[in-house]
Amino acid sequence: MSALLKIENLDAFYGDYQALAGIEFEVRPGEVVGVIGANGAGKTTLLRSIAGLLPCAPNAIRFQDRAIGGMAADRVVRLGIALVPESRRLFPSLSVEENLKVGAFAGRTGPWNERRVYELFPVLGERRRANATELSGGQQQMVSIGRALMSNPALLLCDELSLGLAPLVVKDIYAALQGLTQHGLAAVIVEQDVALAQRMAHRLYCLQEGRVSLEGETSSLTRERIAEAYFGV
Repeated sequence: MSALLKIENLDAFYGDYQALAGIEFEVRPGEVVGVIGANGAGKTTLLRSIAGLLPCAPNAIRFQDRAIGGMAADRVVRLGIALVPESRRLFPSLSVEENLKVGAFAGRTGPWNERRVYELFPVLGERRRANATELSGGQQQMVSIGRALMSNPALLLCDELSLGLAPLVVKDIYAALQGLTQHGLAAVIVEQDVALAQRMAHRLYCLQEGRVSLEGETSSLTRERIAEAYFGV
């Protein structure tokens, strides 16, 4: 199966600091790919690079066989990639409904609209008029996911969905995500919870100090191999 997203020899910098070096990475259609690693390993930087938030060489990132490296973020969204950022990043002055509508700015056609988001997360329909700051952390995460889905993406980038949430809320959110990917949506999930990433992903990448230290089918990766790649021991 040809890759939906193909990354080759990706380097990324923050000023003079090199955060990623020679990254090789791919996502196939309908696949969930997990990315793990310690704090500072480059996980968020990888997602930011894909989403067009950091400069890089055009051919370092190809989506649907089109070079998108360094492309402006709004153009990346219009091509079918949506980011669910760490810490949700909702617009605090807007309601749930208004935050969702922001996600539709790209004008991509597809199955996702407000009604579909409310079917996926019924509590958001009940609280559609509420200000985003009035929601619980889990509800805010649902809005962030819903906002991304409103752009009708082919690839969803999820940065630390479980961060700061109760285990039952995390379970519900990932159950919803799993349902989405079963209908053809591909996803990249960055997770600190290695066991959760293993359960959710078809394949797993481990980053260490900006480089890929391990890649493979989750079913074939042992705890020992993951620990060695994660900690570099």
